[in-house]
Amino acid sequence: MSVTKSQVVSVRVEPPIKAALQSAAEREMRSLANMFEVMVVAYCRAHGYPLEGVPDETLSHTSLKGRVA
Repeated sequence: MSVTKSQVVSVRVEPPIKAALQSAAEREMRSLANMFEVMVVAYCRAHGYPLEGVPDETLSHTSLKGRVA
C-alpha cells in the first residue's frame, strides 16, 4: 500500500489571527500545522463539505469536533 505524502500550504494572516491560532494550538497541545488541519476538518464536517480519505475518527479526541460557528 502506498502512502501519500502530506502537502505544503502557505497562508498569510494578520497577526491577531496567528496569535489566536498559536493560542488554540497551545491549549490543545498541537503544532500550528496540526491545529490548522483540525480546524479545517471541523469546518468542513460542520458545513457538509466532503473529506475523501480523512478517517471519521480524525476529530474524535478534540474539543473542536462538530463545533464551528
